[in-house]
Amino acid sequence: MSRRKKRPDEDVTAEPEMAPGVSASSGSNAAGRDVVNSVAVHAEQALPPEAYGPIPDDAADDGVSNIPITELFVGRDTALDQLDAALATPGGVVLRAVSGLGGVGKSTLAAHWVDHRATARLRWWITADSVTAVDTGLAELARALQPGLAGLPVELQKERAVAWLAGHGDWLLVLDNVDHPDHIGPLLDRVRDRGRILVTTRRATGWHRLTTTLRLDVFDPAESVELFTRILTHDGPRETDGAREVCEELGHLALAVEQAAAFCHESGTTPRAYLDMLRQGPAETYALGPAHADSERTVARIWRITLDRLADMPLAGQVLRILAWYAPDHIPRTLLDGLASPPALAAAIGRLAAYSMITKSPDGTLSVHRLVQALARTPQDDDPHRQESDITHACQEATGRLRNAFPTDVVSPERWPQCQALLPHADALAERSNPEHDVLDLSYLLDRVATFRQDQGAIAGAITYFLRALAIAQRVLGEDHPNTLASRNNLAGAYRSAGDLTRAVPLLEQTLADSIRVLGEDHPNTLTSRNNLAGAYESAGDLTRAVPLYEQTLADRVRVLGEDHPDTLISRDNLAGAYESAGDLTRAVPLFEQTLADRVRVLGEDHPNTLTSRDNLAGAYRSAGDLTRAVPLLEQTLADRVRVLGEDHPDTLTSRNNLAGAYESAGDLTRAVPLLEQTLADSIRVLGEDHPDTLISRNNLAGAYESAGDLTRAIPLYEQTLADRVRVLGEDHPRTLTSRNNLAGAYESAGDLTRAVPLYEQTLADCVRVLGEDHPNTLISRNNLAGVYESAGDLTRAVPLLEQTLADCERVLGRKHPLTRTVWSNLEAAGGV
Repeated sequence: MSRRKKRPDEDVTAEPEMAPGVSASSGSNAAGRDVVNSVAVHAEQALPPEAYGPIPDDAADDGVSNIPITELFVGRDTALDQLDAALATPGGVVLRAVSGLGGVGKSTLAAHWVDHRATARLRWWITADSVTAVDTGLAELARALQPGLAGLPVELQKERAVAWLAGHGDWLLVLDNVDHPDHIGPLLDRVRDRGRILVTTRRATGWHRLTTTLRLDVFDPAESVELFTRILTHDGPRETDGAREVCEELGHLALAVEQAAAFCHESGTTPRAYLDMLRQGPAETYALGPAHADSERTVARIWRITLDRLADMPLAGQVLRILAWYAPDHIPRTLLDGLASPPALAAAIGRLAAYSMITKSPDGTLSVHRLVQALARTPQDDDPHRQESDITHACQEATGRLRNAFPTDVVSPERWPQCQALLPHADALAERSNPEHDVLDLSYLLDRVATFRQDQGAIAGAITYFLRALAIAQRVLGEDHPNTLASRNNLAGAYRSAGDLTRAVPLLEQTLADSIRVLGEDHPNTLTSRNNLAGAYESAGDLTRAVPLYEQTLADRVRVLGEDHPDTLISRDNLAGAYESAGDLTRAVPLFEQTLADRVRVLGEDHPNTLTSRDNLAGAYRSAGDLTRAVPLLEQTLADRVRVLGEDHPDTLTSRNNLAGAYESAGDLTRAVPLLEQTLADSIRVLGEDHPDTLISRNNLAGAYESAGDLTRAIPLYEQTLADRVRVLGEDHPRTLTSRNNLAGAYESAGDLTRAVPLYEQTLADCVRVLGEDHPNTLISRNNLAGVYESAGDLTRAVPLLEQTLADCERVLGRKHPLTRTVWSNLEAAGGV
């Protein structure tokens, strides 16, 4: 006796919406179908094709290197020989760590060895003092290997670089100034068997599980004097008497020696005079112990003496204090624009560079040593250059400048390079500033950074920043300020994107109520809040509240904004999707058709929202069982998205998933399975293992394996997906319920009724509790439970349950709905008709 079993489809449809100052999440979906928000990208802004493929194997054949030049290198022969033995010979030790005090010369040693002794077709330097910095350095490597990647988010560029390193040899990475082994552990796990890695770190311990360390001590006295003298006399004879005593006073610390020599050279100060200035400094400078004592205090002495000599240029100290709040490298000089007149600013930067307090790069960016930055941010009562009021003012100035520089429109691809260049500095500012003293500019900056991260799929980091931005707005502006309402809406949207509906829904309810009270019923932001709340209800499976709210929002937008406004078209598409989710295809399909026609007319054939409408209409055709119209439309949409957006764009992945699902529905598994396998692999690479969209792809691939009768692959994949969804989304999320139902179905297909029956019973009870008696997924679950009773030969329970389900389907969905027909067929097969 045959029986047709209905498994909830998991297509993916959605579209974004944003009101001024408010980021919104919205989208339509079908019954049992997971939803992925589409990011609007104009066709003329699409990235070049090479941005979406892997880095070519031959990308480094002509040699790629960004190793700093070390013209002033002295000594270190023993350390260089040790590095030769450890790293220079092919097949030697893969990883070597050089440890030592800050400023001792680790970076200089590494750069000199790589530049003069190492052989590799790719030699790449990464500042690695944080996880973010490592990611930024890997992203820069990706762009050096394939410039067309420049428009992608840093997370994707980093992944391309790591994938290339993991697949190739003959490369050498320098990871400079690593703070903790854990910060580079994930990178080492993936690439350490392929190339060579040289690490510099202040941390002498914690490396025993990875490698042995080469402990780099301070210079020998002769080496530090040689370095001091070479810098002092590089353009002609100078007075060198007292150089040895200065180096001893500086503890032979390389950074301090270099700065002192540069100061003496630029200012004309003799070594003896410089020594007198050191000895007239604060008492604690003379209490320093051996050379490997507190290096920051040594640098602090040089920093103060240098700025004492720049007293005629107070702007130099102000510039240094501002730069102290950003990431140490690649600081755009434009962040200082307007601080003073261009000539005065150029002079201050030049003087700082002359004293080695900052470094000017050929690309126009600036760098400041981390120790100098740390000192410049730390108040010292007896230091006129480090007064607390000046440092506080510098932090506020740095915040305002970065806030003004960060793009407002963070989702347009042409803005992504600017966002990526400023992101490390926003992260550094957020990390270094005291949350108790956060200013309003930081709230706006963090909101934009969080929106950018959320748009690129980095949800966890986005939520952290949204929370802090909201806290600032509440403290400074109050609970009812429009910016506070916008911030609350954005946080709720991030929770929804992460699948955390237990926090998203109440927050959106509160925001809508407050927006109505503060802004009024018809304000565009109020309409956006209403739309977003309806979307959250839909995501939670609460269609009894979602549908009326969508209907109200559409009517209000037609009245307030007009029939053809983009927001009105969004509402119409979302309402059609809610109808489809509720199984009301007689209203969903015509509304989708109308929206597509309107978008073609208003936005054009290739607009991303038009492509979204085409994909949504095709999904509705599939839900109605009309595969003759669904498949060609999905094929057209996929081709258009590849052409307009590129192979790896999230919308393209959505189209590929949906087309594969349609092939599966049509019984064409020879095309469905490979396409789903490709989509899952791409989702993992682009979005990550735990992204909700990746879980959709994994679930759908398991379903295709089941349809093909390959239960040995289907069941483990279903089990993995269910476990991941419980962990990521929670026990009661509608997608978790879908996974539980699908796993029960696979157990049933395998004849394992002892596991299938309890799981189906649990799923039905959960669907009734979470979704309600009449939700289409509840009806599917009831039908499937009846089916497994039938498979177990228990017709006394199967037939009444099918009769109840059929009556409910006819009442809720109508006699012609595909699910109603499926239940009718199952009841007939069970002998109930």
